[in-house]
Amino acid sequence: MRRSQGSCCFIGAPRPPLNRNLAAARPTLRKRMFHRKLKVGYFALTWLNIYATAYYGNYIFFLLRGKYRFGNEDNLLYAALGGFLYVFGSWYGGNFAQRRGYYFSLKIGFSLMALSLSAGMFVNTALGQLFVFLGWNLGMCFTWPTLEALASEGEDRKGLTKMLGIYNIVWASGAAVTYFTGGALLESFGSRSLFWFPVALHVAQFALLLYLQGYARTLPVPLSNVTSEAGALDPHDAATPLMRRKTFLRLAWIANPFAYIAMNTVLPLIPDVAARLSLSTTLAGFVCSVWMFARLFSFAVLWRWSGWHYRFGWLAGAYVAMIGSFGALLLVENLAIVVLSQLVFGVAVGVIYYSSLFYSMDVGETKGAHGGFHEALIGVGLCGGPAIGAVSLRVFPSKPDAATIGVAIVLAVGLCAVLGVGAALRGGKRELAQKSLR
Repeated sequence: MRRSQGSCCFIGAPRPPLNRNLAAARPTLRKRMFHRKLKVGYFALTWLNIYATAYYGNYIFFLLRGKYRFGNEDNLLYAALGGFLYVFGSWYGGNFAQRRGYYFSLKIGFSLMALSLSAGMFVNTALGQLFVFLGWNLGMCFTWPTLEALASEGEDRKGLTKMLGIYNIVWASGAAVTYFTGGALLESFGSRSLFWFPVALHVAQFALLLYLQGYARTLPVPLSNVTSEAGALDPHDAATPLMRRKTFLRLAWIANPFAYIAMNTVLPLIPDVAARLSLSTTLAGFVCSVWMFARLFSFAVLWRWSGWHYRFGWLAGAYVAMIGSFGALLLVENLAIVVLSQLVFGVAVGVIYYSSLFYSMDVGETKGAHGGFHEALIGVGLCGGPAIGAVSLRVFPSKPDAATIGVAIVLAVGLCAVLGVGAALRGGKRELAQKSLR
């Protein structure tokens, strides 16, 4: 048995125990891993992870455009291939972490990302960089579902709301800061910093993880992070029937991939937006990070205020706002409009993402598996948006805005699906009200 599995991270199916003391120790070790004191360390791992992945994952498109002469179609195809791998890899990664242990899964992920990016420093062809990108994506599949699960395991619904709020603030702030500073970092230290800087962060993550694993062994077994159910629930949430909560989970699972279709069409096209607005790489980082700060703001509000829980209007309104701001961001060549549309876009995708993650963790008990499925749905967007955009440009090569228009049409189809589920929700609510009057 690997040392990492023999520590507090082993949560797989039980094997025949060597003795009764060992069998009794395993549940104790698992409980220690979800101690509140350790969660500060998990949030530190999350912040390092988002800075490393966002710097490479977002600014690689500037490198491809500048060094390898990639156009919009090439950048979109590149992103689509990574997203396709992430669909299946993150689903597997979440289930792997649930079976084999969260710490073990993180060690695999950090190692794969560091090794892939280390190789990237010595690769000078576009095809070679693609393999680096895919290897890095594979490693990332073992990290995000696991970090989400570590934030939410061992919590009741009140604690879950708090932990997911902190988790979302941590990664969203890291993403915004990374994009804001990334352009200046790239111009100051050169394209090789896309590789060595994230590698340094992944090495730091690995070291921190080893420290947390050792620290976990010294902690007392927590009595519980769970309070009484009556005190843990928002009154509105407590009155929400389980079937209605599951319907909202399906609704969020529909909306979130479309939000990522929009976001991951925007990201590969930001170099083109910057070129049309005559922005340097540094200025592009400053200007085009606005939507990420807006998303961070929405996360902060949604964390502290629970009035949006299980209310259809918030999700539907965010979806409509997302479509309109997406079109304005990519089609209008005016700096003020680009900034304003980013403010709306960031808040809208923030509501959709937060809904998906909250409902996934609120309804499900297997946090690693649900985190993996949540990330797999994100992968659908990571792949779908760039793929649709690339196909649109290939079919209509004379229309430079074909990618934006094609994706907007697909987002409109998603809106129809969201409204359809919303109609079913309203019908179920009326039926429940009629039964209560009988």
